[in-house]
Amino acid sequence: MPAGGGCFEVAVNGEVVYSKLKTGAFPDEQAVLETVRARLKK
Repeated sequence: MPAGGGCFEVAVNGEVVYSKLKTGAFPDEQAVLETVRARLKK
């Protein structure tokens, strides 16, 4: 039985770049990696 609810968020330097709470779904791994890499280059 799948789990329900919960939160999954990814933050870079205190800035949330992905929130399952807002979207209702887990992110595409590649998209999150690209976002994190781009934020770390700033």
